[in-house]
Amino acid sequence: MIAWPQGYDRVRYQELDSTNTHARRLAEKGAPGPVWISAARQTAGRGRRGRPWHSGEGNLAATLLLRPTMQAAIIGQISFVAALAAAEAVADFAPSVSITVKWPNDVLAEGKKLAGILLEGGTDPMGSWLAIGIGINLASFPDGIEFPATSLAQLGFAPPSSQEALTVLAARFAHWYDAWMKDGFAIVRAAWLARASGLGMPIRARLAGDETFSGVFEGIDDAGALLLNQGASMRVITAGEVFF
Repeated sequence: MIAWPQGYDRVRYQELDSTNTHARRLAEKGAPGPVWISAARQTAGRGRRGRPWHSGEGNLAATLLLRPTMQAAIIGQISFVAALAAAEAVADFAPSVSITVKWPNDVLAEGKKLAGILLEGGTDPMGSWLAIGIGINLASFPDGIEFPATSLAQLGFAPPSSQEALTVLAARFAHWYDAWMKDGFAIVRAAWLARASGLGMPIRARLAGDETFSGVFEGIDDAGALLLNQGASMRVITAGEVFF
């Protein structure tokens, strides 16, 4: 049985507006972290680019509040740590399914979105804080979203409880976070690329402002930026969304 990782606190609520928003509130009150915040129901959950995020009954909605001490330039690498942790957590409950990661921070099962990650941060009198929001479709998935989605139940697996899933997620995050802190991004980058969806294939990358570029997904660089081979040139993309 997987144990809760040492050094990490946890708080659980029946209902919150958003676990990321609550992480911000805790940070502003001086909470030191690391602490996992979860809610059975979110009334104002959100995803990337401010989109609404509907976690659904029986799914996992959780946020880890951290106080990173490293340089701000590399904090974004934690999104790859979180993606690996989420991928390994769902693989633990669906061992026969192909679980991959999609740049920058989604987890796919059989090519459909199973989990999403949202990083938000800020500063307060105690220093910098980071909220790592992770939603995993355990029992259901939202309709009408741009990228096809699925859930563990849809894949034919009995969904674990949200707290059981959170325990596995927290343990895998602690593992990869410790590895990143000790050995740097290279070990995380290699493990992420081993699970990368669409590697070596044609993709579309949509940037903020809806500017779109097409090319072949060559991988990620030493900072986590996407490498898009456009034939005559290699475009380096630091933020955006990928479509296959």
